[in-house]
Formats: sequence, structure tokens, C-alpha cells
Amino acid sequence: MEATADLPPEPDEPPGTYVGLGAEEAAGRARARGWTTVRALAPGTVITLEYVVGRLNFEVVDGTVRRCWKG
Repeated sequence: MEATADLPPEPDEPPGTYVGLGAEEAAGRARARGWTTVRALAPGTVITLEYVVGRLNFEVVDGTVRRCWKG
């Protein structure tokens, strides 16, 4: 098995911090706080359940974050 580079730790904040924010504001804030990938999704979007360290997912309705989760 090949060694991999150490990944930076995920920010230590609850994902719910972003609920209620505008999608663009939430994405900018998340990146500034150290999330390496931010993904905005419409409700019901089909996605893989693969966990990616440092990724934050937003469910966005009418431009506002309604739900947020890691991975």
C-alpha cells in the first residue's frame, strides 16, 4: 500500500453554522474557514455517499442553505 500525504484537519465547527445563509456567502465563509471543497446541491440531487475529508455539502433552496453536512 502506497503512503498518502497528510490531509489538513477539517475545521472544528458544526455544519449547521451555515444554515440560513445565502449560498454564496456560506461558500465563501466555509472556504475562508478551511473547508477545501464546498458543494451546493439542489434538493433531491443524486450524489455518491463517498466521504471526502474537507468537503462541505450545502442543500440550497431559493439561494439559501437549508441543510449542511460534511463529506
